[in-house]
Amino acid sequence: MPAADPYTVRLTPDARQDAQVFAYVQPDGGWCLNNAGFVSDGETTVLVDTAATERRARALREAVLASGVPLPRTVINTHHHGDHTYGNGVFTDTAVVVGHEACRSEALAAGRQLHLFWPQNDFGDIRITVPSVTYRDRLILHAGDVEVHLIHPGGPAHTRGDTLVHLPRQRIVFTGDLVFQGGTPFVPAGSLSGSLRALDVLRSLDADIVVPGHGPVTDPSAYDATERYLRFVAGLAEQGRAEGLSPLQTARAADLGAFAALQESERLVANLHRAYAELEGAPEGSPLDLAAAFGDMTTMNGGAPVACHA
Repeated sequence: MPAADPYTVRLTPDARQDAQVFAYVQPDGGWCLNNAGFVSDGETTVLVDTAATERRARALREAVLASGVPLPRTVINTHHHGDHTYGNGVFTDTAVVVGHEACRSEALAAGRQLHLFWPQNDFGDIRITVPSVTYRDRLILHAGDVEVHLIHPGGPAHTRGDTLVHLPRQRIVFTGDLVFQGGTPFVPAGSLSGSLRALDVLRSLDADIVVPGHGPVTDPSAYDATERYLRFVAGLAEQGRAEGLSPLQTARAADLGAFAALQESERLVANLHRAYAELEGAPEGSPLDLAAAFGDMTTMNGGAPVACHA
């Protein structure tokens, strides 16, 4: 079934002309259907993430204009994965790209990453465009009087180069892929332990509105839901490793219980690869054999490779 059309949600009341904040949601939030967002004072616009294909990035560009705000002068990348960055080049005629220093290095190393996993997909004319402005711990950008805080969670989480985008006065946070609302979290490129710590950073921001990396706009209850899943994975890994089982064997024997309704349940085995590595003493964020992890996800997916929906 084809995905539903993207939609734009205004997160601030119409009367707040000093801060126009929008979430751009791509249902159903599955593989390569990420969220973006934009913040504007009516004269200066900051965009949070782009999209996985040229066509989708151009649709995002049109959605910005349709919302009555200017095209962005700044694009923030919450992390390096291609569904959030492939469309950067569509905006660089007006904008500079900003991200964590590790986001830049990971994007350079990954290159045409989505093409490698989904070579048959039509991504369009993609020019790999990495952040040209980077930060290490925190950075504050301004859209007029609107403060846009960029916060690194302090270590590897979803990736090594994650950025939380926090609007403190508006009490809104864009989490990137530290939160998948309705979808299975995904940590093989980062750290399970680090993802749990990052949730505490998110909680400390005291935001009321949470824009996840995938799935509908939500609230801080998403942090607890994500934590429950990650602790479930950690427990499975400890038990499976103690029994001498591989990540795949552990995943196939697992009872998902309350997590059975989450999309992309095959991600469990990739998350177990990361959890096993950490139990074995591998540094957080150290490279995994992603080909093996994706191969095991194919097995968990009934022998069919996971599909890019963009």
